[in-house]
Amino acid sequence: MPTPTKGPRLGGGPAHERLMLANMSVSLFTHKSIKTTETKAKRLRPVAERLITFAKRGDLHARRRALSILRNKEAVHILFAEIAPLVAEREGGYTRITKLGYRKGDNAPLAQIELVLEPVNKKPAKAKPAKAEAPKAAAPVAAEVVEEVVVDEVTEEVVVDAAGEAEVETVVEETVVEVAEEAPAAEAAEEEAK
Repeated sequence: MPTPTKGPRLGGGPAHERLMLANMSVSLFTHKSIKTTETKAKRLRPVAERLITFAKRGDLHARRRALSILRNKEAVHILFAEIAPLVAEREGGYTRITKLGYRKGDNAPLAQIELVLEPVNKKPAKAKPAKAEAPKAAAPVAAEVVEEVVVDEVTEEVVVDAAGEAEVETVVEETVVEVAEEAPAAEAAEEEAK
């Protein structure tokens, strides 16, 4: 059983808090964004992100678990049919909390919690520099010569025999290209020499 959060509850008790977070989750999924107090938004974030993770799984058991929490079939349908495909590539961080200032009546800090539905722009992976395994004074290794056969042109020629029968011959012209490959240790030694 999970340990309860420290501090006072948002409602009168744990059951009331659970129902209040479920209702706020339903509003978040149907409207894609809600305005509430900062404390409620911070408490809503893990609940909403867990439900979105269920929706990304998409199986029947996950749908029933989400339905047991939300208790709203329309919200569960929106979550699984509309929101889950939009966040399929995202690995987390499905919600965004933006502070809005203070409420006029009781000066409570307000925040807007919204779903992050933009496509993910993955950063290109940085190439790690190769470490030289050979010592600095190592001599360069001789280059290996590899032959590559490149097909330049494929032609078909029609040849007519003396008897008048036509035959098609395929002629392939090939070019042999020599490519020199140096060992990685020789490259590392040359880079260190510079």
